[in-house]
Amino acid sequence: MVSLKLQKRLAASVLKCGERKIWLDPNEINEISLANSRRNIARLHRDGLIIKKPVIVHSRARVRAWNEAKRKGRHTGECFYLLISIVSCLL
Repeated sequence: MVSLKLQKRLAASVLKCGERKIWLDPNEINEISLANSRRNIARLHRDGLIIKKPVIVHSRARVRAWNEAKRKGRHTGECFYLLISIVSCLL
């Protein structure tokens, strides 16, 4: 198999994204391997052989639920029932 590190790096630079966001068409590896300039990479992108993958959604739903619980006094680090037992022993 041909190494496409150079093409992936150039594509990331041309498309202004990271290398993990670049998809190289596995059926056209021979043609992609011949591209050794930014102009050739841009042409392959126009032809659809190199694609910029979409951004992965980073959901904040769990964070919102956690913060809602924090507003209610959860996750404070102190055991409420342990404090009640200690206070009742002192009284």
